[in-house]
Amino acid sequence: MDNLNKPATVTSGRSPRLRSMMAAFLAGTLVTGGFMFASDKMNLFTLHQGAAAAGTAAAVDVSGSPTAGAGLKNAAVNLGTNGSISGIVDQSKPAVVKIETKVKAQSNPNSQFTDPRFRQFFDDGSAEGSDKLQDGGLGTGFIFEKSGYILTNEHVIDGAEEIWVTVQGYDKPLKATLLGNSYDLDLAVLKIEGDKDFSYLPLGDPNQSKVGDWVVAIGNPYGYDQTVTVGVLSAKERPISIPDTQGTREYKHLLQTDTSINPGNSGGPLLNMNGEVIGINTAVSAQAQGIGFAIPTSTISTVLENLKNNVAIPKEPIPYLGIGLEDVNADWAQDLNLNTKTGAVVTQIDPKSPAFAAGIRTYDVITAINGQSVANAEELSSKVKETAVGDQLTLTTIRSGQQSEIHVTVGNKNAK
Repeated sequence: MDNLNKPATVTSGRSPRLRSMMAAFLAGTLVTGGFMFASDKMNLFTLHQGAAAAGTAAAVDVSGSPTAGAGLKNAAVNLGTNGSISGIVDQSKPAVVKIETKVKAQSNPNSQFTDPRFRQFFDDGSAEGSDKLQDGGLGTGFIFEKSGYILTNEHVIDGAEEIWVTVQGYDKPLKATLLGNSYDLDLAVLKIEGDKDFSYLPLGDPNQSKVGDWVVAIGNPYGYDQTVTVGVLSAKERPISIPDTQGTREYKHLLQTDTSINPGNSGGPLLNMNGEVIGINTAVSAQAQGIGFAIPTSTISTVLENLKNNVAIPKEPIPYLGIGLEDVNADWAQDLNLNTKTGAVVTQIDPKSPAFAAGIRTYDVITAINGQSVANAEELSSKVKETAVGDQLTLTTIRSGQQSEIHVTVGNKNAK
């Protein structure tokens, strides 16, 4: 505080107080001017006049139908947002819906996710429906065609006896029909009927979005309808696995975002700054902040017509040898009279597997694949996963102290 009372070392005809006031004024003017310039360039505060009003089409259809032709593309016309978040929100909200389910009394969709690292976005909800059913879960979806087609996550409607959808402009929830769904891809398409065309959102191309780009999420976290959050695209091509009572969902090619998402957001749109959907918000890390995941529309577009028409979706081929492995440790080395402590011991084998057909047997020790040494079971499994179905592999094995090479054709686990 003493410095405030020290005389100025350089004097002028103006008092120190006057000079301080002038300096503060000029600094404030400079900062305010710079902020206003940034806001004008980025349109931070202005609601664009071209934003669609509630009850009208949420975006311009550039192809006659947002899903016609299957391929994704950016809209060829100005959607009216000009990068304004408020414009994107006003345009998109009418097409974002709340999904509530009714289940049988013994059903409990909230109990199916057992992985402590991740949680899917369920929340308790309520909906109109049969008195014989109880409330199931709550999630989000979005309309992607004006006739009432809705995209959401499969886990949002899993086990539901009835599905009810709340849409802006309607006093009561509309009962939805499940057209098609995929457990493996965690996608579902619903259909609702109304007395007018619905607002809808166009599907964009996530390949055109870059890491660091702004993204917007709209959903119903914890029942707070039409909640908007903003963040950036944090990463692409993220794989995660979430086990549940039906198996394990193996997600691939996910978009990672730090946009705030919570239980109830599941199935909602992740939007780019053109107001296009580039992903469906699906999962969030329960042990971290700002780590959420969305299924990209590049995945959705390839199966959308199948889902609309309830046509089975072919499962993606998974490289498969059909063996169970353990690391070579001191005990295995002693039991099998090995001179090495690296490699992987075959402890299980499927008698109908490619490995069995090639001649591999239990207690064989695999030390190399295609001439490259493997340190342990995990490394061997990783190398097999990097191959393609139909590839020819040469496995170096040790059996009863004798080394040999066995040629194996990689099979498809989903074709068993």
